[in-house]
Amino acid sequence: MLQECGINQRVSFDAYLGKMGSTLLFFLLFFFGCQPSPQPDQVCRRKQCVNVEIAREGEALLRGLQFRKSLGEKEGMLFIFPNEEKLSFWMKDTLIPLDIIWLDYSRTIVHVEAEVPPCNGDPCPAYSSSAKAMYVLEINAGHAARMGLKVGDRLEFRLREFQD
Repeated sequence: MLQECGINQRVSFDAYLGKMGSTLLFFLLFFFGCQPSPQPDQVCRRKQCVNVEIAREGEALLRGLQFRKSLGEKEGMLFIFPNEEKLSFWMKDTLIPLDIIWLDYSRTIVHVEAEVPPCNGDPCPAYSSSAKAMYVLEINAGHAARMGLKVGDRLEFRLREFQD
């Protein structure tokens, strides 16, 4: 009889641990494993946003989107420079056509080069802003027109590095 009770108590204890373990596992996964992924860096005009990679120094500023075979429909690259100045870009070794948008310190568009083709030869032409800029946004060719971007529009940056 004692052995029988011990077995029953052991089975009951194991069943209790199994239920508690499942409940604990559920709560751990819910609170720690199911956290929303961080919001991507974005450049937006009203409710239209483009997810961007950031290029702010060194190799990233020099390389940009070179050698990329494709770019998602609502993706691009945001170049951030330390000061406002007249900036020039070229398409050497860039394999996809792009829209290039220059913005000043207040994130207002000061120049747009639409439908810039890849450069297949040397020398490659340079594309320059008509005014001083601090930021340059590169997106798929034609996407600036689809978003209705034009000189004078102010864009919003939703960048993780500036969020609390």
